[in-house]
Amino acid sequence: MLPGVYEAYKKDHSLYYRSSITCRGKHISLGSYETEADASQAYQTACEILDHPDVSLEELIHKPSLLSFEKIVTLTNYRDNRLYIGNPIYLKKGYFIYYLSQTEELKFDIDDLFYYTEHKILRRQGHLYVNDYGMQITLLSRYGIKAHAVAGRDYSFINGDPFDFRYANIEVINPYYGVCRTQHSGTTRYAAKIHINGNISLGYFSSAEKAAIAYNKAVDLARRHGINRNYPENYIESLSASEYADIYTRIRLSSNYYHYLKRLPD
Repeated sequence: MLPGVYEAYKKDHSLYYRSSITCRGKHISLGSYETEADASQAYQTACEILDHPDVSLEELIHKPSLLSFEKIVTLTNYRDNRLYIGNPIYLKKGYFIYYLSQTEELKFDIDDLFYYTEHKILRRQGHLYVNDYGMQITLLSRYGIKAHAVAGRDYSFINGDPFDFRYANIEVINPYYGVCRTQHSGTTRYAAKIHINGNISLGYFSSAEKAAIAYNKAVDLARRHGINRNYPENYIESLSASEYADIYTRIRLSSNYYHYLKRLPD
């Protein structure tokens, strides 16, 4: 057999070829191929990557190759940083890049390295997520951003780069359900609303926490009036139970909302 190539068999007993390479005591699988020549070519490409540190990752991932771009990233990172990572991650000083494709790079803080070493980033209908304990967890949810959140309204990327997921670059504007930060009479206020056959304003409040509690109170009142929908609940971790109860008791919702509830049939 050619160097770096060995035979393998599928379940139907048909022959195919696997390629691998060993570097600094690490055995690295390079993939499966239909022909011995292709498997050998993948091995030769891996050797060239590992033996030529002067060739940059940017050059390598745009060259035609039998190796997947993920494997090229993995090998180059191992060559340059001496750390083998199965996912397409390349370490930089203080952060790392996760390659979704040859042209799409996600930036993360180094604190997230262990998580994304263990979790592969997937994409469905434009949303980025990982599978975690059998659940699909969106990348944004790791920053406290809700599934219904809208970019520019509920959160923003400070430097304008939607692929930069470093913590300092993500601003969470509206962390609560039914709350939206807005300008009202020249000052920053927090509008609360609930959706019942259309959006109903609950009023403007001086803090996001008060608006979130107003939303919770509106949900409770809606349920008491027979509106049984799956409304999410806001959790305000910054308040004690007694502080929450005090605000909940004192807070008033818009008169339009109370009038709407009164008009509901018994």
